[in-house]
Amino acid sequence: MNSPHALLLENIHTTAHEEFARRGVVVHAVPGALGEAQLIEALRALPQDGPLILGIRSKTRVPAGVFAAVPQLEAVGAFCIGTDQIDLSAAQASGVGVFNAPFSNTRSVAELVLGEVIMLARQTFARSAACHRGLWHKSAEGSHEVRGKTLGIVGYGHIGSQLSVLAESLGMKVRYYDILSVPLGNAQPCVSLIELLSLSDFVSLHVPDTEHTRGMIGGDEIAAMRRGAALINASRGGVVDIDALRDALVAGHLGGAAIDVFPSEPARVGDVFDSPLRGLDSVILTPHIGGSTEEAQASIGREVAVSLSHYLDSGATLGGVTLPLLDAGPVRSGSRIVNIHRNVPGVLSKINRVLGDSQVNITGQSLATVASIGLLLVDVPLGHGDPQLHELVQAIAALPVSLRTRVARQSAA
Repeated sequence: MNSPHALLLENIHTTAHEEFARRGVVVHAVPGALGEAQLIEALRALPQDGPLILGIRSKTRVPAGVFAAVPQLEAVGAFCIGTDQIDLSAAQASGVGVFNAPFSNTRSVAELVLGEVIMLARQTFARSAACHRGLWHKSAEGSHEVRGKTLGIVGYGHIGSQLSVLAESLGMKVRYYDILSVPLGNAQPCVSLIELLSLSDFVSLHVPDTEHTRGMIGGDEIAAMRRGAALINASRGGVVDIDALRDALVAGHLGGAAIDVFPSEPARVGDVFDSPLRGLDSVILTPHIGGSTEEAQASIGREVAVSLSHYLDSGATLGGVTLPLLDAGPVRSGSRIVNIHRNVPGVLSKINRVLGDSQVNITGQSLATVASIGLLLVDVPLGHGDPQLHELVQAIAALPVSLRTRVARQSAA
């Protein structure tokens, strides 16, 4: 099999490059994000005689057109937590695996948020800005300890729950609002978002970008918050109505805010950043750096590169979000056929009929399905260079139900 090629965008950490190199994947790096047309052009410029991998972070969008235009694209790695920048439905319909790192930077985000809670409680940012202007605002007025205060967490997932534990260690009370979550420590759930907003001294948002979360913190929700409370958003920019937030801050209803994500963000480092919140000393603005620590980026680079490599090597989908979860372990001998097909009745019998007609023995077989997609791993006692293996793969790929069929690499790494 020809070597896979990976196109890595947006300065993905060197740990990913190292993992790919160790596993025989040829890396092509582009420092910034690419638009759809540029992305298609860059992928088509790679050798098309083997599987292609795309690695992105949060700025590059991967719409349906990319999957249609580049059939050799086997998998996409989101070297971050979120995958909303990828058309997951189109990826799944095309049989493209999408992998991410949902746990690697949770600590980094939680630490930043906790630090911002303390900075907002002490008005540190405003006092620092005054010092930079030559003003000496030494006063205890408006500064508070966080001990005994209530932190409201909207979205009690990997980040929210870890933040909950850290906050409790400082003596804070924690309330949270989520659809389905089990509390850690002494955290208590709220029955509604409005209840949480009305009880909290600090509100921290940790929700994905969905049709249900976009604009979930608008004027009415901000009005429901305690007077003098602070809002922190390190989730997605579309969750908060920025204009309504500014109005509440200027009017004095809210005491402060810390915003790390924005509805519209510059595409590249050095581009001009603008926001209605600029110039407010009560607001901490950061350029989407919640998960941007050396430790988190190194971990993400390694984790996603390993997941993608395992998928190429054995068909394993651990860490994937579009294909069924399946891991049949390494191939002991012979070869493994990886087949992605439409999840309709009779698929397995059709494929087994092809295998039976070929008079090739099956040494191992694993099947898993999710939604409209099925993943089948078939081990056969044929070497990679055996013409019969090539014929068998072509026959399975030719079935109307098949979306993608290939031979696993079986890397020695």
